[in-house]
Parts: sequence; structure tokens; C-alpha cells
Amino acid sequence: MIKIKIAKEVDTEVLTLLGRLTFAESHGHYIDDKNDLSKYLDENFSVSKMKQKIKDPKNRFYIVYADGLPVGYAKIVVNAKNESVASQNSCRLQRIFILNDFIPLRIGQKLLNFVEEKAKELLLDTMWLSVYIKNKRAIRFYERNEFENIGELNFLVNGKAYENIVFSKKI
Repeated sequence: MIKIKIAKEVDTEVLTLLGRLTFAESHGHYIDDKNDLSKYLDENFSVSKMKQKIKDPKNRFYIVYADGLPVGYAKIVVNAKNESVASQNSCRLQRIFILNDFIPLRIGQKLLNFVEEKAKELLLDTMWLSVYIKNKRAIRFYERNEFENIGELNFLVNGKAYENIVFSKKI
């Protein structure tokens, strides 16, 4: 059974571990220097850093469980701005990650639908996100879900830029 819950501060360790594992699984093979990957994970997915992020009222985290096991999560940032997004009531889907072993269960689709509903409840009208240009599976996923390519941005990993597509969708 699939269950999604809003993450609280008590979920910090679970989110930190999911963040490290899912980022490494989904993006690790794209990072040229594995030392850069390790440093990025240490800087962005520490327990103390995650605790700060959970406490920030602009951030909303959602953990998805499959048969009681935490297998992924999503993070939206309320009122996050992007020069290509005209709406003043937008949010950024900053993370939506599922452990590789659970991707075939279509949990990502359930999590995206859930997050879109939560964004609507917050009276947000647009969701935007960025995807690495080489991540074809994710690009197809967002295109299937009616996100439109509206621009680009660079995602930095220890000073090295990785070109990302910016997608947006009215919700």
C-alpha cells in the first residue's frame, strides 16, 4: 500500500537518508568527479542542513511510503521565483525522488499528483521545476504530466555547471 505524509522535524533523519540515496541514484552517474558528488551530498544532505530546511516555512516536504517503508520524497518551495515564470503564486518542485527499486510501481506519479493537490490547497497556481538535460526519463515524465519547457538554468555541483531545462505547469 502507498501512503504519503507531510514530513515533520521528527522525520529529519529519514529525509536526509532518502535525499542522499535518491540523489546519488538519480544523478550520481552524471557527476563527472565523484569527489564533487560526495562533497555535494555532504553539504546538502546532512541532518543539520535538513533540519534547517524542514523548519523553513517556505519549504514543504512529503514522504512516500510503500508497505510502511520510506521510498521517496518530494519538496516544494512556496513562492519560489524564476525569471521565466510570470505567476506570483508559484512554487518550485525542488525535489521529487523515488528509490530506483520502487520506480516501476509508479509511485512518482502518485507523489506528483499529491504534491500538485497540496500546492492548490496553498492557493498556488503554477508549479515549476528544473531537470538535467541528460535525464531523459525525468523529462519524459514531466512532459507526460503537461509541464512545458520554458527556459533553462545551471545547476551547480561544487562550482561545475550542469545545464537544466526549466519546466512549468498551471495547476
